[in-house]
Amino acid sequence: MDNLDRLYSLLPVVDRQRDAERGWPLRALLQVISEQVNVVEQDISQLYDNWFIETCQEWVVPYIGDVVGYRPVHEAGEPGDTTTLESRERNRILIPRREVANTIHYRRRKGTLSLLESLAREVAGWQAVHAVEFYSLLALMQNLNAHQADRGRSVNLRDSAALHRLGGAFDSSAHTVDVRRPASHRTAGRYNIASIGLFVWRLKVYSVTRMATYLLEEAGDNNFFTFSVLGNAAPLYTKPLPADSLLQQATEIGLPIPISRRAFAEHPADYYGEGKSFAIYAPDWPQPNAPQPIPVTAIIPSDLNARLRSDPTTRLRSDPTAWHYHPSRSSNEVAVDPELGRIAFPANQKPPKGVWVTYHYGASAPIGGGEYERLLTQHSEAKVYRVHGGGSALHAAVEQWRAEKPQHAVIEINDSAVYEKQLPHINLRKHHSLQIRATQAKRPILRLLDYESNQPDALHVQCAPASCFTLDGLLIFVRGVEISGPHTEDENQPPQPESDPAQIMIRHTTLVPGWSLQQDCEPCYGEEASLLLTAFNGRVTIEQSILGSIVVDQDGAEFDPIPIHISDSVLDAAQAGDDAVGGVEEQEPAHVVVTMHRTTVLGLVQVREIALAENCIFNDQVNVRRRQHGCLRFCYVPLGSRTPRRYSCQPEGAQQAAEDGLREAVDNTIEQPTPAEITTARQAAAERVQPQWNSTRYGSPAYCQLADSCADEIKRGADDEAELGVFHDLFQAQRESNLRARLGEYTPANAEVSIIFAN
Repeated sequence: MDNLDRLYSLLPVVDRQRDAERGWPLRALLQVISEQVNVVEQDISQLYDNWFIETCQEWVVPYIGDVVGYRPVHEAGEPGDTTTLESRERNRILIPRREVANTIHYRRRKGTLSLLESLAREVAGWQAVHAVEFYSLLALMQNLNAHQADRGRSVNLRDSAALHRLGGAFDSSAHTVDVRRPASHRTAGRYNIASIGLFVWRLKVYSVTRMATYLLEEAGDNNFFTFSVLGNAAPLYTKPLPADSLLQQATEIGLPIPISRRAFAEHPADYYGEGKSFAIYAPDWPQPNAPQPIPVTAIIPSDLNARLRSDPTTRLRSDPTAWHYHPSRSSNEVAVDPELGRIAFPANQKPPKGVWVTYHYGASAPIGGGEYERLLTQHSEAKVYRVHGGGSALHAAVEQWRAEKPQHAVIEINDSAVYEKQLPHINLRKHHSLQIRATQAKRPILRLLDYESNQPDALHVQCAPASCFTLDGLLIFVRGVEISGPHTEDENQPPQPESDPAQIMIRHTTLVPGWSLQQDCEPCYGEEASLLLTAFNGRVTIEQSILGSIVVDQDGAEFDPIPIHISDSVLDAAQAGDDAVGGVEEQEPAHVVVTMHRTTVLGLVQVREIALAENCIFNDQVNVRRRQHGCLRFCYVPLGSRTPRRYSCQPEGAQQAAEDGLREAVDNTIEQPTPAEITTARQAAAERVQPQWNSTRYGSPAYCQLADSCADEIKRGADDEAELGVFHDLFQAQRESNLRARLGEYTPANAEVSIIFAN
């Protein structure tokens, strides 16, 4: 804090004594003057910092760019004001500070492959990039005076490694000439003299440290495990290299991309081990006090894909309970499949103390909890309970909180362990708060097992008025979360509305859709709710989270509608045709008022009212009972939905544009289009702009990522021309536009670069 007595302390002592006798009026005056002096000094100091790109404020970056001849990309959109956090984040994408700082450096390196990869990393922010000169892969006749034995060779069918990489970013086989342009908007070509390909992996890589594995008992022999604690197949990713290691052209081992079986088999020591991409810990295996993690010499790269089985009524199909291979008995070796995230131990060598793993996985953005930095908040007088070790430690902390009854409390989990003991019911008293959260860069798991046979086993929270309950940074599966209001003494007397209602906060948390997953990421209980609100009189806020269905069991005659605010999140009904938000009974609207920002909804939405939905994707029908209030703007809403008024939504916008284009294409002297032609054009437009996904199954790396073939009305349909849905703030369209413009600026003459999205 700035010293407000700096000027007052310069006065003689006698003047300060006289001022004290008169009640400090001079001191108060000089404090006001000192405050303004501090402001002027800080402004002068900031003006000096604004001379340098590394320390300047965001609004100064475009002006420094003008000095060095930096040219903004207008196709990506115009920079906005810097008064809001959202506009500042967008400006960082449109005018990257790193690109302005390196503009002169880029011009000196113009025409090199490493520069193209640097542009993708620093201009677009995509870290996994690999540039390929396709002319080097052309089949050619060798010159007798200049032999190039490693180029122009026909495909060797005995070279399995080359065949495995065929058509990918690290393809080394020879190809015939492809005369199509690499950047064609129709069908892009690749292999030509002037063609360059920039392969981009947009998924980011996150770590999981010392996490328990999942034992697949249905696979038999009790020696088959998955890296994912949910039991689903999940590919392993390469640990990203530090920034100073990305100066040279990237290689397959150095990129944060999925680990292939072939690459792992060729270089196991580069991927496996302490501090590397993944490691396996099995205490006292194969003998007591064995070194941990399991040595790389005991790891066998394997294909543990499901075996095909024959069914007389159907064709051959995979059997997820039967694996291709497992080590022979007493071999002291472990089979690992990095593409599926599976582990197989010898049949008679079950790990006596369990198996733990450290690995990396891919995801589009940091949502739903994980080992990444996020903002933590708590009450200034909150008592903090530290938890670690897994098992029943969280249960013990909740019991201690119940016994001590502090007004404000935080239960902080300090590791990425699995907590399995059933938690007691949490009863929050009036004006009390409780927060259960993960510490920074940790990913704890709450596994709500089926303990009680005669009652539900969900995490039950009972909230009194003016109380607050928060879940932050957790992954909860096997059961859901149930929130209810306080019980009344008279069961026939409904609770009275409160001026200060209870609050539920769910931040950076995953309530697994369908409770848990099968090996192929199919939900186990797709019809079950992840969040159940029963007789609850309060407010629900969901931020940067992944949830299954939200079910509301509430009587509209006794309770006011529940305000639910959802932002930057995914609501997944897990089964087609089920409610993502709805009531207990089928086709019953939930007694809620919903506000959504930048959210993807997979499933039906049946609610009483939508106050506002902005930049959202509703993949299924939306039925709102009260349509006189509220608004949907810049959203995708399927045809046939019953909603409040809509502004600039799809597919209505695309349909109207198709109709207007059809009318403009017809000359005034010719008969106008018929109603049938207009209907056909509108139907085609509606089908064209339907959202297309790389995956809609939770557990897959590309979960809820829009496909590259998705219509521009969806990829650029937001109010700021970003994509609709949960990954709006990634500004992928702006990143791509920036990169394409820069590639044209720094590419050698007569060369053409295409961006190829690997995921």
